[in-house]
Amino acid sequence: MLKTLTIEELKLGHYVTQVIEQRGDISIKSKGKVKSEQFLQELINKGVKRLEVDLSKSELVTDDIEISSEEIITDSKSVEPDGYSLEAANDLYHQAIKLQSEFIDDLQKGAVNDLSSVKTMSAQLVENLLDNPNALSCLTLLRGEDDYLLEHSLNCCILMAMFAEHLGYDTETIEALSLGALLMDVGMANVPNELRLAQEPLSEADWAVIKAHVEDGIEMIEQAEDLDTLTKTVIEQHHERTDGSGYPNALVDSDISVYGKMAAIVDTYDAMVSQRSHQKAVTPAIALKRLARAPGLDDDLVMQFIARIGIYPVGSVVKLKSGKLAIVAKSHPVDMLNPVVMTFYSVTGSHYNDVQRIDLSKIEDEIDASVQPADFSLNLTKFFKDVFIPKTK
Repeated sequence: MLKTLTIEELKLGHYVTQVIEQRGDISIKSKGKVKSEQFLQELINKGVKRLEVDLSKSELVTDDIEISSEEIITDSKSVEPDGYSLEAANDLYHQAIKLQSEFIDDLQKGAVNDLSSVKTMSAQLVENLLDNPNALSCLTLLRGEDDYLLEHSLNCCILMAMFAEHLGYDTETIEALSLGALLMDVGMANVPNELRLAQEPLSEADWAVIKAHVEDGIEMIEQAEDLDTLTKTVIEQHHERTDGSGYPNALVDSDISVYGKMAAIVDTYDAMVSQRSHQKAVTPAIALKRLARAPGLDDDLVMQFIARIGIYPVGSVVKLKSGKLAIVAKSHPVDMLNPVVMTFYSVTGSHYNDVQRIDLSKIEDEIDASVQPADFSLNLTKFFKDVFIPKTK
């Protein structure tokens, strides 16, 4: 059943089919559910006045119902990546790493006049992500040892695209935000290696150099003539915090754009799951728990990010109560505690097994813990690519 509503009548859960009346210009998906207060406010800010909604596809959240984290996370994507989508994503991922490295080199030389190359790559990443929702996200959990800055930037780009798509933004906005995430740490290229790779606590003077990477990055990127406002906002605000403890401008909640708040969440999460010189990586499950308690982040947006990532993100490694290790292959939209997994290693026997696909919602076995492959001396990156990505070349 179709019904026309004013923007004041639009609520979380309404399924919008089209914008009927608005002031100014806005680019919005032709169809989709209103999933967050932030997106609802964005519609108001951009002059939307009346919309058409499909009540049969709407799932309204009433004011007297408290939403638990279990209810929120059931919206996580549940498409299982096949070998060939993983292969395409893997090729694109490594092309992007190479391009990002070349782009940063050119920036340092002052040789960048436009952003066309990284814009094209960012758009390709978004397109791949929308076509195969979990293939690229799976690769963000396969870490190298020496390229934190490059991998972190690319992973933030992918995570931002996932997050923005989940919140209902249109493709153009997703691309602009993802580009911002890709570029938000380019200023770190000016930070000396001895500071970036330091294992000991930094002095206040050293921290000042680190924090300057935000403004340095903006200065480097502003050489380009085609810098989108949203892209610049992500770069400027990804280290701002709602409690005013962030930098470079110590902005507080109301002064930080929703895009800056999204970038802060993406940046924080990926840093947690990354192995760094001064910090051991944690499992995605632990990172999400810490994210939910982290000060200075927008609580509502954090819960929406968890909704997209899921309790056990695709590509993460879990230990089953049967004593097997498995890679999460697919999340169930309703039963998030029991995903589809691919078992590959016996903890009790300390040896690899033939890969077996198991739907934990249909058997007695269950997840005992989210684990790190390094805890079992496993090279998951090599194993994953050897086993799950087909050899077609």
